Amino acid sequence: MSKYLEGIYAPIPGDVTATELEVVGTLPVELEGRYLRNGPNPVTEVDPAAYHWFTGDGMVHGVRLRDGRAEWYRARSVRSTSVSEALGEDPAPGERHGGMETANTNVIGLAGRTYAIVEAGARPVELTYELDTVCHSDLDGTLPNGYTAHPKVDPATGDLHAIAYHWALPHLQYVVIGADGRVRQVEPIEVPDGPMVHDCSITERWMVVYDLPVTFDLDLAMTGRRFPYTWNPAHQARVGLLPLGGRGTEVRWFDVAPCYVFHPLNAFDDGSRVILDVVRYDRIFDDQQHGPDDGPPRLWRWTLDLDTGSVREEQLSDVGFEFPRVDERVVGRPHRFAYGTEVGHRETGNEFGGRLARIDGKTGDVALVDLGPGRIGGEWVMVPRHQGAAEDDGWLMTLVYDAGADRSELVVLPAADPSAGPEARVLLPNRVPAGFHGSWVPDVG
Repeated sequence: MSKYLEGIYAPIPGDVTATELEVVGTLPVELEGRYLRNGPNPVTEVDPAAYHWFTGDGMVHGVRLRDGRAEWYRARSVRSTSVSEALGEDPAPGERHGGMETANTNVIGLAGRTYAIVEAGARPVELTYELDTVCHSDLDGTLPNGYTAHPKVDPATGDLHAIAYHWALPHLQYVVIGADGRVRQVEPIEVPDGPMVHDCSITERWMVVYDLPVTFDLDLAMTGRRFPYTWNPAHQARVGLLPLGGRGTEVRWFDVAPCYVFHPLNAFDDGSRVILDVVRYDRIFDDQQHGPDDGPPRLWRWTLDLDTGSVREEQLSDVGFEFPRVDERVVGRPHRFAYGTEVGHRETGNEFGGRLARIDGKTGDVALVDLGPGRIGGEWVMVPRHQGAAEDDGWLMTLVYDAGADRSELVVLPAADPSAGPEARVLLPNRVPAGFHGSWVPDVG
């Protein structure tokens, strides 16, 4: 039995709706909108011995806040064809791309719509405000192929910049979507071996491409493996820079030591240098094939020198953590604070930790905030008090699992001093399985 089907990872039976949720503490009245999070929740039958965490059917969880109240919690399975069939429903409309349609990794708001998204070539799945599936979307006919789980929003323009890939394409795709929700640019980027490109970075000047040695394995795919990507030491690890909004042929490559990065923390320009803060694994999907379990991730800084073509690589912290986030207003700019969730400190090994990691953007120092006995947090989202607020003037939000109560909560911490404890806890009716990424989607602004 895969550990990713047990304990905190185990799926819940089906869709959930609960209204007028109990709040412990006081919800800030400035929080008007939805906290959303996506993650695996298998509905269709899986092989317990072969199950890979990244392949489970998607389920989006959402909490709607308004006027200091938690009006509802909803959990909705994202309707792939197989999920609809398992539930006895007609398939959701919309073209599927390249055999991919399990949108289980992230959920975003874009141009007044809500989308569940995933890497490796699937279409975004449009959801209603209440999180029911509308369709598998090509963004009004503007998206030629699939998309990715990790677009980066340029704070200056509202444009979404992303790197998409699919095993059958001989190249990556640099995709730019305007703030109006329509694709404006698609650029091929030639790479060998079919690498898994989970995420990307932007700066004020550059699109950053991570071409690292986890690549498509045709032999694994021929055996029926749903996640046919594996560690490939023969593939040169490198980072590419191309001008933001530029052509794929303009990319400039910088070699780095073999490693893998699921999630960069942030990137920014520094004169003739580009600074990349990344959560780095020594290797991944080598000995362990069912999840990111080959070793703990650490915070590193890569400094790319545009004049010399050299890269300085330095580890900033010994603390293992994942799911790094910054205030969205400083994406691609120098940041003062960042946040993550600790992994690897529990006896169970490289599991989610119980502590919030607060990272000093200048030094890389990591301060840990305990959430209490038996309490496990996920990815923290920073919500500023208002658009002009200081970088730490606002709230951190995530779903926290309380093992004692065997259910989850939406926890709201003060960003300036998360060790002060929650300003509010929204009690949910069930456990939310450990999952991946999400967003705060305000109703206004």
